[in-house]
Amino acid sequence: MPSTPASDPTPSSTSASAPPDAGRMERRRLRPVATTRRQRGVARALALEPGSPASLQARVANRVIRMVLRSFWAASPLTDEGLLRVQRAAAVLARLQSTPRGVAFEPQDLGTCSAEWVRAGRPDEDRVFLYLHGGGYFFGGPRLYRPLNWRLSAATRRVVLALDYRLVPRHTPADALEDAVGAYEFLLGRGHAPENIVVGGDSAGGHLTMALLLALKQRDLPLPKAAVCLSPWVDLLCAADSHHTNERTDCLIPAKNLAWLGRDYCDGKPEDDPLHAPARGDLTGLPPMLFVASSTEILRDDTRDAHERALAAGVRSVHQEWDGLAHVFPIFAEFVPEGKAAYRHIADFLADAGA
Repeated sequence: MPSTPASDPTPSSTSASAPPDAGRMERRRLRPVATTRRQRGVARALALEPGSPASLQARVANRVIRMVLRSFWAASPLTDEGLLRVQRAAAVLARLQSTPRGVAFEPQDLGTCSAEWVRAGRPDEDRVFLYLHGGGYFFGGPRLYRPLNWRLSAATRRVVLALDYRLVPRHTPADALEDAVGAYEFLLGRGHAPENIVVGGDSAGGHLTMALLLALKQRDLPLPKAAVCLSPWVDLLCAADSHHTNERTDCLIPAKNLAWLGRDYCDGKPEDDPLHAPARGDLTGLPPMLFVASSTEILRDDTRDAHERALAAGVRSVHQEWDGLAHVFPIFAEFVPEGKAAYRHIADFLADAGA
């Protein structure tokens, strides 16, 4: 199966990357030959590109996600108790998930919080992907994100350290940022070279990824090799147009609930506070970044804006916009073929970035 560049073929997709070395390109061309029906199905899924119409599986999944997940969140009260209700439901869902044989999970104590090592296939133990989960800063965790993290480990051939940062309402996004910085410092102290570390996250975790990069830069700590942001909630103030224009087409996030959260998190903070709007911070000097989103989600414009600001700051940035998919569709890869393809695009992006 031919290799495809990680960038979206539309004009909004830009990467100022230098050509990877010949050896790396050769490794990317070596893909397994599909011989069985199941293998051919997986090969077709991996070949999917942004810009194509949403698959039938994705459209069916969108309906189910809307009826079950979005409806439950939308019906939850806009109070701390409502947040805890969603948090408890997510914990139950996490326990119901299964993972394939051969995937290993190992707990890691980090002091203020914990994390989970995830290994799928035969990852390079020297190379780590620090993953920051989404969930609006109030739900989620490594257990819920195991389907994403084991696929990320397998696709990138890296060990994943999935951070279980402290959550609202008992804590704040600032606490989550300190946990992320602590996890990165833990990796450095463990002997992992910065050039062997990649950071990434989705939704609130994508926001936390950008906030982490700025915090590391401010503290004069060495930056990771690259960063991946999946449907990042870049601006907690929810000021982008797509929060209104895509309010009905986003099958997972109820816009009013997210806006309420953002107002609460930003209360008393200046609008240009890097923690609350990291895309408006000084992005110069940041490592190569990949931004991925769906055309129909409310965070579409957040993702576009972050990519454009990164480019303006001289950062090597790649933007992918997939049509008609759910928010953070890679987490639904078991049911959505585009989700499977996203992991190949992430791996290709990292290879192009020299990571």
